[in-house]
Amino acid sequence: MNTRTLARQYWVAIRAMIVFTIVLGVAYTAVITGVGQLVAPAQAGGSVVKVDGDVVGSALIGQSFTDKKGNALPEWFQSRPSAAGDGYDATASSFSNYGPENDDLIAAVKERKAAIATENDVPASSVPADAVTASGSGLDPHISPAYALLQVDRIAAVRDLPVTKVRALVESMIQDRDAGYLGEKTVNVLRLNVALAGLKG
Repeated sequence: MNTRTLARQYWVAIRAMIVFTIVLGVAYTAVITGVGQLVAPAQAGGSVVKVDGDVVGSALIGQSFTDKKGNALPEWFQSRPSAAGDGYDATASSFSNYGPENDDLIAAVKERKAAIATENDVPASSVPADAVTASGSGLDPHISPAYALLQVDRIAAVRDLPVTKVRALVESMIQDRDAGYLGEKTVNVLRLNVALAGLKG
């Protein structure tokens, strides 16, 4: 193969790379981004949640409502435990990898169940599974309606709100199953707490 033929092949390859970079790397990305912003702007923008114009989080990533020592703040609805980093670390999505017969997991579940039962003045048997176990990603922003409703009395007392008002708020925030039949009903904790912050007695 002579030098001229080799140079021609390289030039063809370079032109193809430039064309495909522009078409697939720039134009396609711009079109898909534009369509996303038009069709589903909230989702395309990361499903951010704002309060008074300030971003307080994303509806897709859970967060803890605890003090600096990790103690649950009683005036807020609590999320489920998280095994992602130090808790809800989006850069360290992870799960505990413990099996159901692991002694450490069993001990942790018992401890969490007892703490939640005490904090909410309910029997330990009424504490749902999602309240004491982390999700597969460690970032699940949802809890079960059962766990949200279990916290109603505590929050109503701490915030000096009617129990019926707090319960009605929770019930209004319950999200149905996807497509009506996939998964379980859930409550987004961040959105619930944002709504709770605006609730007046």
